[in-house]
Amino acid sequence: MNTKFGGHRQLLKVCQLSVVAMTLGFSCLYASPTHQLDANRITSTLESRYGERAGKRAKAWFKVLNEAQGLNELEKITKVNNFFNLFRFVDDIKLWGDSNYWASPMEFIGVNGGDCEDFSIAKYFTLLQLGIDDDKLRITMVKATSVNQYHMVLAYYETPGSIPLVLDNLDRTIKPATQRNDLIPVYSFNGRQLWLNKEKGRGVLAGSSERLEKWNDLKQRLGVERLKMPKLRLE
Repeated sequence: MNTKFGGHRQLLKVCQLSVVAMTLGFSCLYASPTHQLDANRITSTLESRYGERAGKRAKAWFKVLNEAQGLNELEKITKVNNFFNLFRFVDDIKLWGDSNYWASPMEFIGVNGGDCEDFSIAKYFTLLQLGIDDDKLRITMVKATSVNQYHMVLAYYETPGSIPLVLDNLDRTIKPATQRNDLIPVYSFNGRQLWLNKEKGRGVLAGSSERLEKWNDLKQRLGVERLKMPKLRLE
């Protein structure tokens, strides 16, 4: 996960998340219907804030959005997963000076990196923008047994009863959850709901995702008006 994600070792340095604290604390980034984004404004703002290469990444992101419009859902999730898995994996404390900062997709694109939750969040909102229903997506906290750490991935459910596909920056190949025995689900959420998970199945509904404080904070920073500057410049 270094530069293009150097793998398991860097994950040890990030995503050291307290499940107890986080289960009590995130928020509802209520998924609204897709809307037209101002590509010129977003691109110019990211460029002025983070540098010329940030503007190029924004243009590449909009190219992905445009090219994916006519694709089926499996093709969309593959394209989005591949795009964001080119970004750098960096520990929050090094990048932001905060042990657990949830970057917005615009911040993630702007700085060219982040940790596991930032990858999952960016993929989630990009897929919403491409018209994939929020009910098919869940940002999922898991225990990654291969590195003995908590980790975050995005799960895609083709139908309510489907085995979810896992979009991950640790294992960059999209696989059914049944092929990811290294991941033990803890809880999951989308723009409306929160589930406490068991090792198998979709989990037990635990109310609104508005219970999650980090998620509540994030939804206030989704645009380009409140972009944070990183402590560490990656380029």
